[in-house]
Amino acid sequence: MRCLSIEHGSAFNRIAELLAEDNGESVSESGGRTRASVAMILHQGVDDIEILFIQRAAHDLDPWSGHIAFPGGKLEEGELECQAACRETLEEIGIDLEQGQYLGRLSDIVGANLPVRVSCCLFGVDRMNCSPVLNEEVRDLFWVTLSDLCDPERHLQSRVAFDERCFEVPAIRLPVDDKPLLWGITYRLVMQFLCILEGDSTIDKGFCRLPEMVALDEEVDQ
Repeated sequence: MRCLSIEHGSAFNRIAELLAEDNGESVSESGGRTRASVAMILHQGVDDIEILFIQRAAHDLDPWSGHIAFPGGKLEEGELECQAACRETLEEIGIDLEQGQYLGRLSDIVGANLPVRVSCCLFGVDRMNCSPVLNEEVRDLFWVTLSDLCDPERHLQSRVAFDERCFEVPAIRLPVDDKPLLWGITYRLVMQFLCILEGDSTIDKGFCRLPEMVALDEEVDQ
């Protein structure tokens, strides 16, 4: 099952073109919010594109303890968004994104319950040449195909707990055993990416049609 109906070997170039056309929103001012940046890392397999996810380690001081996420973290003084994404990725999972292909950026996401603004930089890599080394902030690392992320059967509304409160949010059930649901900011970034792909004529709509029930403006963000 293929999600991108384009010739193998050209997927990264086409994704870069789509991101450039979309012209993801970035901001120079944080509006008082903490600036953070994450990396969405893609691998072009034989039949599909795969996205790398991490599961954060359990930590009492981490509001996203144990959640599914992308590698990333806060910007340091004078640092650009994609510089931060590359640095944090190298620190957290030992993958040097400077050896990969930079594809572009998504529009920034603003947290609803925490004062953060998150940028997302996309990179293409060959996972066969990657040897991840996880630091203490990361519990696990795994890859998920676009076909699985696009599968309407995996999209649902679910109650989740965050900051001692419960919310009803859209989420994705990932095809990996014993993993929590994908929701919040990481979910919103994934959905933004899938919507960019869905709007292109090179996409096989039979495999990439997004479920109508999913709303992108959920009341709580991861």
